Amino acid sequence: MRGKPNRVWAALVALFLLAFAAVQLAPFYVSLTVATKPRTDLSSRWLPPMEGIYWQNFQTAIERGHMLTAVRNSIIVTAVSTVLVVLIGAFAAYPLARRNTSINKVIFLCFLGSLMIPPLSVLVPIYTLMNRIDGVNTYWGIIAIMVAGQLPLSIFLYASFIGTIPISLEEAATVDGANRFQVFFRIVLPLLRPVTATVMILTGVFIWNDYQMSLYMLTTSDMRTIAPAIGAFFSQQSNNLGAASAASLIGLLPILVAYLFLQRYFMKGMLAGAEKG
Repeated sequence: MRGKPNRVWAALVALFLLAFAAVQLAPFYVSLTVATKPRTDLSSRWLPPMEGIYWQNFQTAIERGHMLTAVRNSIIVTAVSTVLVVLIGAFAAYPLARRNTSINKVIFLCFLGSLMIPPLSVLVPIYTLMNRIDGVNTYWGIIAIMVAGQLPLSIFLYASFIGTIPISLEEAATVDGANRFQVFFRIVLPLLRPVTATVMILTGVFIWNDYQMSLYMLTTSDMRTIAPAIGAFFSQQSNNLGAASAASLIGLLPILVAYLFLQRYFMKGMLAGAEKG
């Protein structure tokens, strides 16, 4: 008798999860159906295309919306920024996690406090600075902004994870003659793979989808990243929902593929900082 309530409860939970997944996937499904049908066949956006995929929407998005250029720009900005956030975050988190001094505690709290600052509240001073040093409409300018914005979260995750690594591993390497840099690169850094995947996913998705900073820092069509490019194209093609949906799908594909490759590390890295011992 006890097993039956458990099965009923499990079935209810499964139904709830299926319903939740359906709600989450519904916008993607509608976007997919709209992108693959001509404007004359949008009477029902829930039905799939009956006469084959209408590829003209994707061609319009590429030619008029310059989506491939935007994807290239996003790949450059996202890849370089993510690598820098991973490297700098790991280097900065190691001494903060291993040296429990008052100064390090203050520095760590400053990093945590910066997570509470809304990005738009510092938009004007950042834009003024970048305009003075000719950083507007440049790769290095937007990369510097993205790295600075994502470093606090990266340092927090790395410091939390490093705290779970037994110090005895580093002490043993030191006894064998390894210096501090060798201990970090040969002992600590290889153990950071789960949290590194988490940092890469969180950072990469945020930078890829960034609209606020990129809209003001990248104003020319040849420098726009994917989010501002889709926004500008949608405002031009508001009467052509098929082309606008196709542009959105083109922007979604690269980051979706990257997530599929890294997803098995994501939860492991997110939970690792909460585990002790």
